[in-house]
This record gives sequence, C-alpha cells and structure tokens, in this order.
Amino acid sequence: MLMISIKDMDKKELHNHAHRLLRECLRPYGIDYTEETPVTKGKMGKPSLAYRPDIHYNLSHADGIAACIVSDCECGIDCERVREYRPNVMKRAFSEKERDMVEKAPDDMKDQLFFRLWTLKEAYVKALGTGISYPMDTAEFGFEGGEIRTNVQGWRFRQYIVCGGKFVISVCEKADK
Repeated sequence: MLMISIKDMDKKELHNHAHRLLRECLRPYGIDYTEETPVTKGKMGKPSLAYRPDIHYNLSHADGIAACIVSDCECGIDCERVREYRPNVMKRAFSEKERDMVEKAPDDMKDQLFFRLWTLKEAYVKALGTGISYPMDTAEFGFEGGEIRTNVQGWRFRQYIVCGGKFVISVCEKADK
C-alpha cells in the first residue's frame, strides 16, 4: 500500500504527517499504530514493527510532500520536491553514465531527471536498510520507453511524477515475493 500527501508544513509537521500516513496504511493489516507501538531498528537504523516482522514499511518526507509504503516484503520509498540539481551530489552518487544522461538532457529537464535518479537510489538504499553508506554510484538507473532500467537485481522499482512535475516519488520493493 502506498500513500502520498502534498501539504505545506514545516519539517516537524511533515514528519508527524508521515506517521499518520503510516497509521492509515497499517490499519488494513489490523495494526493499530501509535507512538507506543513497539519498533525495532536494524543495525543502520531502519525501523520495523517488533511484533509483526512480516510487515515492512518505509516513510519519506521533503518540502511539501510526505509518502509511506507498507508491504509484505522489504521496501523503501523516497520523495523530493524538484528543485535545482546539485552537481556535487551527482559527482559522488551517480555513475558516469547517469551523470552523462543528466548533463546531456535538455536544460528544462535536468532538475527533474536528477531527482528521478536520486529518489530511485534513495528508495533502494532505504529498502536495503543501509542508508547512504551504500556506494550509491554502483546502483545505476536509466529510462527507456517509460520503463525504469537498472543494474540492480532482485528489486522492483516504480516512480511517480506528480503535481505537474513538481514532485518525484520512487518506490523499491524486494522482487522475490
């Protein structure tokens, strides 16, 4: 289950809103998620429900957007407002092929393309539970005929571009279920 909400809120409000989205996503599973719900954390800090290891979830929030995914397999989600891309981040986190793709894109598409790639990478490392300690430039993404292409094996990726291209949301789920 995937939920997305777009609202003007400060960071703390967006964080709380993301947890309200999680509460709603867990309800169909019969889980009454509250602040007291026991949560365990993986070695890199990825949270999971202590008493329901069969249910996986991930949250994301950024300027004006919050997103949540709940799944029966490992998952990750990332959302971002499209803004001016950061070449220094691209140097560290993107493969040579990805950097070339962004640099050769029409000027009016560079920012969105950067965030399309970035959110795919973030969703993937969040699904892995490693965070950005993962060598992000080794997970390579591209687009062909509306499909996401990747060298990452064993994972499924989806992407949503919403509000006329103002936001990008990427989802990653383990493919072996």
